[in-house]
Order: sequence, then structure tokens, then C-alpha cells
Amino acid sequence: MPGALAARFLRGLAVAPGRTAVRAHDGALTYTELHERALRWAGALPGGTVAVLASKGLDAYTGVLAGFYAGVTVVPLSTEFPAERTRRMIEAAGVTALVTDERGYGTLPAVLGDTVLPVLCPALTEGPFPLIPLDGAPPLAEPRPVDPADPAYILFTSGSTGRPKGVPISHAANEHYFGVLDARYDFTPDDVFAQTFDLNFDCAMFDLFCAWGAGARLVQIPAAAYRDLPAFIAESGLTVWFSTPSAIALVRRTGGLAPASMPGLRWSFFAGEAFKCGDAGDWQRAAPASAVENLYGPTELTITCTAHRWSPATSPRRGVNGVVPIGELHKGLDYLLLGPDGEPADGEGELCVTGPQMTSGYLDPADDRGRFIERDARRWYRTGDRVREVGGELAYVDRMDGQVQVQGWRVELSEIDHGLRSCPGVEDAVTVAATAGPDVELVGFYVGRPVPPVELARRLRRTLPERMIPRRFAHLADFPLNANRKIDRSALRTLANTIVNG
Repeated sequence: MPGALAARFLRGLAVAPGRTAVRAHDGALTYTELHERALRWAGALPGGTVAVLASKGLDAYTGVLAGFYAGVTVVPLSTEFPAERTRRMIEAAGVTALVTDERGYGTLPAVLGDTVLPVLCPALTEGPFPLIPLDGAPPLAEPRPVDPADPAYILFTSGSTGRPKGVPISHAANEHYFGVLDARYDFTPDDVFAQTFDLNFDCAMFDLFCAWGAGARLVQIPAAAYRDLPAFIAESGLTVWFSTPSAIALVRRTGGLAPASMPGLRWSFFAGEAFKCGDAGDWQRAAPASAVENLYGPTELTITCTAHRWSPATSPRRGVNGVVPIGELHKGLDYLLLGPDGEPADGEGELCVTGPQMTSGYLDPADDRGRFIERDARRWYRTGDRVREVGGELAYVDRMDGQVQVQGWRVELSEIDHGLRSCPGVEDAVTVAATAGPDVELVGFYVGRPVPPVELARRLRRTLPERMIPRRFAHLADFPLNANRKIDRSALRTLANTIVNG
């Protein structure tokens, strides 16, 4: 049998062969068309690890599916990331070939430098990098079988050491995950799924393979849709929405959250950052026929590992600090809470999870230190999130380390600090997150020689994606210190909120 993700597409193909599988800015493909296209591309791909470096469109969707059909490990990459960062990911993952579109191919001189890798770019017949011919091998007759323990894909998260961390997720982990979702949700071929996430964000796998596993239609959401999201939802026939909670503030600003403005939605999912009760209530009123759920889970635990269904009667009482509870753990997973001393705690503590959705570890074993623990003859992943047990569910309290969520992206503030310290004139740096209305805004404090903010941002863009670039920089003569003579991050956060909000 093929891997879990390839098998899910085959399931959708069986029930909806002539229906649209995906609609993007550059066209649409039926299940049969996408299946045949993926088999053709898969037949041309070499073994090993294949990166998909393409803007979100039909080539990117086909490339991801073709990789799963070929039985290789897929590494989704973003054409928006700095070339140096993408190069590090390709090297860390041991990529043996790439699938690109014309835009992705155009980035390769900066990304690969002198490295030579074969490239499948169907739009081109010649170029400076060796092209894999689509007629060089026959299409696959069917997806190749894989070992359940093999990694299906590798995703990268922000790293505290100044480099991204690679997270391999196995076919078995995905099989368990989507099995849980199949038991929980009633998706059908008549559903139409929004596809909001970039393909290098793990929640995109939810979009693709929940839709394709049901024979439903996947619709890429363009940025322009947020100008009048209710109209776009109605025109596209969307029934399933999934995004970060930040999207709600954007829709609110454009007047899209009027009561019953999105009557066609059946399911609404939010993940990637704290989901505020006020936002959940506003969305529920705008989509009264929709079940609204808060999903939680780090990449290391395969997309999401808990779920809470919003209820205006009970959810606010179970939430902490106005945040919707993260809910109950998926069936088959176990958790424990750790206190400040690293020992098990009752009621509240750092959430640690184990079970079949957990990654076996990072690509670089050195990154495992501090994130995985052995207890009771089992290996557990430390999420770094403090949670509280409330009414048989888990409620998010806060982070216990230097990670923050920016528009759904998990950001290690220490990675930004590392980048700032490499800028000429900067002796030391501390980045903190400030609250700017419903959003999080990064502020980079530094000591040393004053440097124009535009120069700091320009230097950081060489290695960091745009969402990790602080919106503001502040030069200080010295950092404030607490009673223990350590940098007082609380004081910096207060100062950052003053700078951001006036």
C-alpha cells in the first residue's frame, strides 16, 4: 500500500474522479487530471529527498503529490524565503532533487550557488541547472509503497541556534493523525475547502489531505479575497475554513464579520496562535451554521494534537486570559505536566506529549537536547507551553521560553537576536514581542553603535523570512537588568508595548 497521504488522494479519486481536486490562481485540475499529472512527474523523479520550491499554484500542488506518489521524502520550501536560509534547509535535509516552477527556478542561482542538483521544472526545456525530462521515464502505474516509519515530509521551524531546525514527520504519524480527523469530522465530496496556508506550513497538510481524502474541492485563497471574504466564500461555495486567528482581525477590519455574513460555512478551524474568545464569538455569529474549533499542536506532533469546539456558553469559562481552550488530546496520545523543577505537576505546568504523532527527533540530533525527555520508559516532547487542566480539557496559559507566534509562524526570538548580533555596530541584542491591537509586533533592542533601522532590516533579510524581521528597532545605551543582574526582559516588553502603542 502507498503511504498514508498518497492513499488519501486515491480515496478521493475513487469517489470523485471527474470533480475538481484543486483550484488555484493559475487554473484547476480534476482528481483524474491531478492524479495522472502526479504519476507522470513521479515517474521522472529520482529517489531520496525532493524539495518543492515553487509559488503556491498547480505546479506546487502537483509537486507535493508527485513526491508522495514517488515514495520520496518531500521538503516544501518557500520562494519568499531568503536564498541563504533556503540553502541551509536544502543542505540540512539532504535534498537530492528539486521540483520548481519558473519562479522557483529563477531563485536557484542564489539558492544553490555552485551546488548542482537535478531539477524538474515542467515549464522549461533548458536552463543553467540540469533539467529532469518528463519523457525520460514512463509514468508510474500507481504510487510506490513506503515503510510507515519513513519520513513523509520534512518541515523547518525557527531555531534558537540561529539556524532552522528540520522536523521529519513519518507516514505512520500522518496515518494516525488523519485517522483521528476522519472519526471526528464529516467531510464529503460536496465540501469546498479553503487553502490559506503556505505549503511549508504544516497546517497546509490538513487542507490538502482532509479535502482530498474526502473527494472535496480545494480552493487557494488569494490575498485579494480578504477585501470581501463573505463574497468570496459565497462565490466559491466554501464550506470549510482553516486559518490562523489573525485572519479574523483582517476580516473584521474589512467589514466582513456582520452577523450571518458567511452562512455557507459548515466547519471553521483556527490554529497557529492564541485564539481569543472575542474573535471566536464574532466568527461564530458571522458563520452561524459552522462548528468553530480551536486546534493546537506544534510541528513536532504532526500538525495538531488537540481540539476544542467553541461554545459561547462554556468556552469562555474554561479559557484562561480570554483565550479559547485548546481542548482534549487526540486519542492515542498521552500527556503530562511538568512544574518549574522539571518534576510532574498537578493541574498546571509545561505540556509534554507522547504517542504515535510525535516525531522521532530533529534532523540534527543536537537539537533534541532540552526538547525531548525520557520518563516512565517513554520519550516525551516538551512543547514549551504552560497549560492548565480545566473541566477535563486543557487551557493555554503562556509560553515558558523564547518562542512566540507571529501570524501562525513559530518564531524563536533568539534566532532574531543571533541575526542582529551579526550586524556591524551591534554588540548585543534582545528581541521581544509587543501587543499591537490583535496582532503581535516584534521589537529589536540592541546596544552598541546606533545603526539606521533600514540597514538592520536589510541585513536581517539575508537570512530571515520577512515575518521574522522586527517592525521596529530601538538602540539602548545599556539593557535594563533585574535583581539577579540578568537582562530584564519584562522591562523590555513594557518598553516595547510603549513604543508600539504610544
